[in-house]
Amino acid sequence: MDNGDLPARAAAGDRAAFSDLMRETRSALFRFVRRYVGEEQDALDLLQETYASAWLAIRRYDPARPFEAWLRTIALNKCRDWSRRRFVRRIVWGATDLSSPQALAVPDEAMSPDNQIDDMRRLNRLNFEVSRLPEHLKAPLILTAIEGRSQSEAAAILRISVKAVETRVARARRRLFDVLSPAEAG
Repeated sequence: MDNGDLPARAAAGDRAAFSDLMRETRSALFRFVRRYVGEEQDALDLLQETYASAWLAIRRYDPARPFEAWLRTIALNKCRDWSRRRFVRRIVWGATDLSSPQALAVPDEAMSPDNQIDDMRRLNRLNFEVSRLPEHLKAPLILTAIEGRSQSEAAAILRISVKAVETRVARARRRLFDVLSPAEAG
């Protein structure tokens, strides 16, 4: 059966089609959420919330629109809500920053252990600094620079102009450059 009709079947309430869409989108969506929040367990929780919300809203999904963009919009909203809740908790409880996130990349086995550790530290620091960016800079950066989406795709997901995406990505990169050493920045 053609996978192109999965979103339409899911929108009609077909649970099996929705399950297939979950399997197809899970890895990429997890990476997106993980990069946004920085912590693996939080990302898994938000991924579950995203799919639960998507299923509850599936009948409102327009099959003419790309399913993945619709799903990422839900995930992005979940990430924004999580960030607001985390901010409030920090204020109320006086909590400190979250610890550095674990690296997503599997180390190259040809690398020496010291180089692997250095690369993991740099990646952890980069992921941590990306997760600390303000919301309006973080989402465009993750979508374009990390996820490899075009600026127009990011603009559609974020519901902002392409020029706004371009400007925000440049500002995010500038902020990262300011806080990371040259070796960590790239």
